[in-house]
Amino acid sequence: MNFHAPDIDYAGLSPVLALTVGICVVLLTAVFQPLRRTSPALTLAALATTAGLLIWQWGEATDLVSGALRLDDLAISISLIAILTAAFAVLLSIREPAAEQAGSGEYHALLLGSVLGMVLLAQAQNLISFFIAIETLSIPLYILCATNLRHERSLESGLKYLIIGSLGSATLLYGMAFLYGGSGSTDFAGIAAGIGREGVLGDPLVSVGIALAAVGLAFKASIAPFHQWTPDVYQGAPTPITGFMAVATKAAAFAVFVRFFDVALAPQATEWQPALAVLAAISIVVGNVGALGQSSLKRLLGYSGVAQAGYILGGLVVASEAGVDALVFYLAAYALMNLAAFAVVVARERETPYGDDIRAVRGLGRERPLLAWPLTISMLGLAGLPATVGFIGKLYLIEVLVAGDYTWLAVFIAVGTMISLAYYLRVVAAMWMRPEAESSPAAATPAIAGASPEADPIDPEAGRSLYLVVPALLAAAAVVFFGIVPQPLVEFAEHAGAALF
Repeated sequence: MNFHAPDIDYAGLSPVLALTVGICVVLLTAVFQPLRRTSPALTLAALATTAGLLIWQWGEATDLVSGALRLDDLAISISLIAILTAAFAVLLSIREPAAEQAGSGEYHALLLGSVLGMVLLAQAQNLISFFIAIETLSIPLYILCATNLRHERSLESGLKYLIIGSLGSATLLYGMAFLYGGSGSTDFAGIAAGIGREGVLGDPLVSVGIALAAVGLAFKASIAPFHQWTPDVYQGAPTPITGFMAVATKAAAFAVFVRFFDVALAPQATEWQPALAVLAAISIVVGNVGALGQSSLKRLLGYSGVAQAGYILGGLVVASEAGVDALVFYLAAYALMNLAAFAVVVARERETPYGDDIRAVRGLGRERPLLAWPLTISMLGLAGLPATVGFIGKLYLIEVLVAGDYTWLAVFIAVGTMISLAYYLRVVAAMWMRPEAESSPAAATPAIAGASPEADPIDPEAGRSLYLVVPALLAAAAVVFFGIVPQPLVEFAEHAGAALF
């Protein structure tokens, strides 16, 4: 009897292997005292190596692990967005109290573990690999949200995220079970073939499975009305982790959203498109209206993320290559705009007693112009004003929606954008048109999110620290550059769309 060894594509698996090795190496720094300070550098090295290996595979379209994973330009582009966001989170976590309290090695190993889940999720084309990847992504984040042990809000954030995340995962798992029962396959291509025989409405198992799976993914992507956890978790989690979650988790969730609906459910697109369009409209309205009354910058960005998820979902609704192009373009734009904003929020949390309250940025234009400009550009970009990448992204989405006969949803994006000006420009006005807030610790009230001088000592030089200023300036510069010269980012997104169609 001859034994035939399985054929393993080590080149295709190299990004996953690099991240796995990186997790082990970074975790070992927690064991050996002399190496503890090296964990941020080793984490950045692991991320850079993974990014290099992904770029090396650019243009490839390879099935891996018996078809459970697929490495193509969609997976690579989303993985690169997640890795960029993680690299920013590592820089913002320098001198972060949460990283010190949890242990630098453990903190950064968990961050890499979540990135590994995101890379796997972007490649998943099988229900089993899909679920394993989403849990690999989520479990480290449950812990990271609660790593600021001296903050009650951080512990509450981790517990809420664990409970709501588990509910979302359970809903997703039930949906997968129904889909398997109705289609007789766990592979996305097999599900498409099974559904194609009887249609979505031909088998109640399939209809219920699609609904439950969509709800589970909506929890992960912060799509209303399944967004309730988002503002509280964003506010309580350490700010570098909030920035990472706001961008990378959304990018990975939408990657599998696209692959699941445009591959597994493609034969019956006309049946699920209207439902997703309604979800997108609800998310746009709820997110923008919810952000209007927020004084916490992290809660404001949380509700903003709910609205932005509605915009991004519009790219999926049209179920076309152009729609996927617009979706990936806007995800990349959203990453740049949010990273600039969260870098400034981190700096102001550390140098003022106001935490993430909007009072922390009052007078910032006069006091710290190098921080004020990135936050200003970020807010203008998120609002979709011209000369920013946010404007190009929304224009791209509106164009594909109109071409796909969803003009009414394009109108929702336009109206939502107008509503969002009220809260984005309020932040800009606080920086440039308000006097500087009283800076003494006594002026801050304990009720303000993050305002706990006893737990987090104030660092008056935080706003001048290069590890905060440089990332903020680079992200803001990219927001303006791609708003004026969008073609490189358009080509980047087009490769992702071409991978599926």
